[in-house]
Amino acid sequence: MNKKKLIGWIISVVLTLVAWCMPVESFGIPGLTVVEKRVIAIFIFAACMWICEAVPIWTTSVLVMVLMLVATSDSMLTLMRPDGILPDNAISYKAIMAAFADPTVMLFMGGFVLAITAAKYNFDAALAKVLMKPFGNKPHMVMLGFIIITALFSMFMSNTATAAMMLAILTPVLAKMPVDGKGRIGMALSIPVAANIGGMGTPIGTPPNAVAVKYLNDMLPEPVGFGSWMLIMVPIVLIILFLCWVYLCRVFPFRKGLTLEVNIEGEFDKSPKAWVVYITFILTILLWVTGKLTGLNANVVALVPFAVFTICGIFDKKDLAKIDWDVLWLVAGGFALGVGLDKTGLAHHLVEAIPFHTWPVMLVMIGSGLLCILMSTFMSNSATAALLIPILAAVGTGMEAELGPFGGVPTLLIGLALSASLAMALPISTPPNALAYAKGFIKQGDMAKVGIFAGIVGMVVAYVVLIFAGKAGLLVG
Repeated sequence: MNKKKLIGWIISVVLTLVAWCMPVESFGIPGLTVVEKRVIAIFIFAACMWICEAVPIWTTSVLVMVLMLVATSDSMLTLMRPDGILPDNAISYKAIMAAFADPTVMLFMGGFVLAITAAKYNFDAALAKVLMKPFGNKPHMVMLGFIIITALFSMFMSNTATAAMMLAILTPVLAKMPVDGKGRIGMALSIPVAANIGGMGTPIGTPPNAVAVKYLNDMLPEPVGFGSWMLIMVPIVLIILFLCWVYLCRVFPFRKGLTLEVNIEGEFDKSPKAWVVYITFILTILLWVTGKLTGLNANVVALVPFAVFTICGIFDKKDLAKIDWDVLWLVAGGFALGVGLDKTGLAHHLVEAIPFHTWPVMLVMIGSGLLCILMSTFMSNSATAALLIPILAAVGTGMEAELGPFGGVPTLLIGLALSASLAMALPISTPPNALAYAKGFIKQGDMAKVGIFAGIVGMVVAYVVLIFAGKAGLLVG
């Protein structure tokens, strides 16, 4: 363990122990119980560990769930029971464990299964080859093609996998461009920008979306549908991508007269199993976006391709190992924290203790979005969402009436999720940024310039559209 990680461990443990050992009265929250105090301490531990990354972020989620089981559940250690008695607000251990099998986690897993299978049968590369043809060989149109296709794939695949694939396709093109030309920088930056923003388009595009959907579905009488999400988010994605494309073309102009040839290797597999993959992929997306007509919940639909692919021998145990289980554990850990906030009554006590209803609504919305972008710039956007969304869900409950004219709680939580995806100013901000930076075509200053622009413009576009959509009631159903 290096010095930085050791310091992170020490800080995390010390702050957690301080919160754990402090008298309940010292928190200044009326009605706070011992179990709720422990949830606060565990929350502090998770925040510190996710920020400093002393261990892999999914490992922190596992630790969080175990700590909650042994210290806050109805199966807590006997030594942990105040006065030897099981507290009335102890959390059901089944509720904590259920976080890993939450329907939203299943939705995300279904997305991983689709992406893995598409790559296995070359569906992604072959589709990219077809989709790039209409964009010709003019540099600015080639860039637009890469942006649109990368964003489209990121809606249904891991943005990391999408960026890796598209950068592999783009690298030979970059190598042929003038070394001293600015256009090459803009072209290289277009992939991470599109991968980060494209993930905003669907509930499975990126973990923060899934976290927001989970909490909204728990809070609202009518769930947020897959199609309803896309109806609002895809236009937001397209507007932000268009503005980023214009910005990249202006700041990193191409040389006049330059033409680019994009050669993508790969053809559609025409085997019977490949046809099963293609048809299942298309049908799954159709079922997702037509949930109102079919009556099928998006979480249920996510398991359909899993069943089809396994029964047909298309998805085997080797493919099962390729699922990003670390992401699923991370998301589950965030959900477990949310269970702790809700089931112990801590969220209710926090809302009562802090007069959120007296705060300006725009301050809460924009302030939380900016905080999310700031945190996500230096740490995992999934971890940031797992920390902030449960808190803002409680805040939203406490100021529901005040949020009404601005689209209600959906605007608050979805805005937070989108803000997490808009943090892309540094190579460490997201895996697509790191992959693009590693190619050696981009300087950190160039990435910061584009990332800050995308963050500011993205927030303005996102919140304006979300507020109008929220007022129209389009964010649910």
